[in-house]
Amino acid sequence: MSDDTLPWPELRWRTLDEDAAEDYRIFRVSRRRSAHPRTGEVGRFSIVHCTPWVNVVALTPEDEVVLVRQFRHGTASVTLEIPGGLVDPGEDPLTAAARELAEETGYVAPRWASLGVVEPNPAFQTNQLHIFLALDAVQTHGQHLDPGEVIRVERVPLTEIPGYVTSGEISHALVLTAFFHLLHQSGGWRRP
Repeated sequence: MSDDTLPWPELRWRTLDEDAAEDYRIFRVSRRRSAHPRTGEVGRFSIVHCTPWVNVVALTPEDEVVLVRQFRHGTASVTLEIPGGLVDPGEDPLTAAARELAEETGYVAPRWASLGVVEPNPAFQTNQLHIFLALDAVQTHGQHLDPGEVIRVERVPLTEIPGYVTSGEISHALVLTAFFHLLHQSGGWRRP
């Protein structure tokens, strides 16, 4: 499909060329030179090529949310989040979500539903985040963490999540997005 047949053709920039990407294991970065057909403006843009991501709102039979607390190097802080991670090559997002939940927390769930798909930062990233709901999650084994992962598992009643958000205890934007999708689909802070 050409750019002219895509929606909003007057807003689309045309790629002139793109430098080879630098590989940083979990993402690649390239520089793209693009021109706007109406204004003639030419710009250079950094593009971060990422694999898809997943995150999981896991609810126990008691309607507690399974959370993970871990150190994040970008902010040099300990955060409270939901389990998540990268989709491995050739892996479908639901399989990746179940794998990440089991690896990070030791929990498994018999029922799964998609809460949505979002673009983490379309200004410069190429990937999508797949958000899943895992229902009736139970801990069946210990954690199987990747080298370098140090994660503490916590359970919080779903009805207490708004307080964690308001206080800033939960501040990761992609985690907040997952809770928004859950709130929207359930019509409140309850099991959908």
